[in-house]
Amino acid sequence: LLFDLDGVIVNTAEYHFLAWKEIAGRLGIPFTRGDNERLKGLSRMRSLEVLLDIGEKKLDRGEEERYCEEKNRIYLSYIRKMEKDAILPGVRNFLHEAKREGYLLALGSASKNAGLILEKLGLTNSFDAVIDGNKVSRTKPDPEVFVKGASALGMEPEKCIVFEDAEAGIRAAHAGGMKAVGIGKRENLPEADMILDSFRGIVPETIESMLI
Repeated sequence: LLFDLDGVIVNTAEYHFLAWKEIAGRLGIPFTRGDNERLKGLSRMRSLEVLLDIGEKKLDRGEEERYCEEKNRIYLSYIRKMEKDAILPGVRNFLHEAKREGYLLALGSASKNAGLILEKLGLTNSFDAVIDGNKVSRTKPDPEVFVKGASALGMEPEKCIVFEDAEAGIRAAHAGGMKAVGIGKRENLPEADMILDSFRGIVPETIESMLI
C-alpha cells in the first residue's frame, strides 16, 4: 500500500494554501482555493510556475528559488505547531490494521518535509519505506515516486494500491501500473479506480478484494 501524504494522511493542504496565498499577495497575484486545487501533488517549483502563470508574471531563476524557499519557511512555521491529532480521521487505525495484517506500507510524496510531518504525527515507524521530494527528480503525474516506493518494498507494481487525493497522483499511479484509490470526491478524481471520502471504518482487505 502506497500513500500520498498531504490530503491523505494529514490535511496540510490548508497550510500550503495559506503559504502560497501569502507569496501570491507579495507578487500581487490573486489566489483562491480553487487555484490551490491546481497545485495538489506538484513540486514546490512547479507550484510556483503555476502561480506565476495565473498572475501572468515572470521571474528569473534566482527569484523563483527565493520565493520557493520563503514559501517553505512559511509552511514550516505551521507544520512545527502541528499536533498528533492533525492526522485525518481513520488513518491511524487503517495503518495499524494494515501492519497487523502483514501489508507493506510506503509513503510517496512530493513533499521534502515528509520526515518532519511523520515525526510530528508519531507515524515515523508506520512506514516500511518513505520516498519523498528529496529522493525523486520528477513530479507527479510522472510515476517515479510510486515506482520507487514499490521497488523499496520489493513489490511488483500490479500488486500495489496507491491512495491519493490529487488527479496528478491518480495518473502517476496508473502510469506506474498500479491501482489508485481516490480520497475525496468523484468529480475531482474521475480517473480513480475507487473513491473513499475518508479512511473512517475502512479496512485494507476490503479495498484489496475490490481492486486486485
